[in-house]
Amino acid sequence: MILVNTDFISGKEIETLSIVKGSTIRAKHLGNDILAGLKTIVGGELTQYSEMIDEARAIATMRMVKEAEELKADAVINIRYATSNVAQGAAEVLVYGTAVVFKEKK
Repeated sequence: MILVNTDFISGKEIETLSIVKGSTIRAKHLGNDILAGLKTIVGGELTQYSEMIDEARAIATMRMVKEAEELKADAVINIRYATSNVAQGAAEVLVYGTAVVFKEKK
């Protein structure tokens, strides 16, 4: 499966199938949340949250790819990510794009 954030794939003619998406909501352990709160006082990267978002992005992407594969897509183009805070210490990651198939060149 080819995944790109452009609206084309070089050298390929494409046919649009449908929009596909994947999402997940992730939270970290309360202890990590307290440590992160302390870290905001002194500054620096909140490593636990960076890891949480990376994990959430990977899960959401896998779910989007699964939806595209069910449509028999060859690729997903124009991929975009969005995040939102749903509760303290919990975030949603949404990924979406357009599932496409490659056309035969004439």
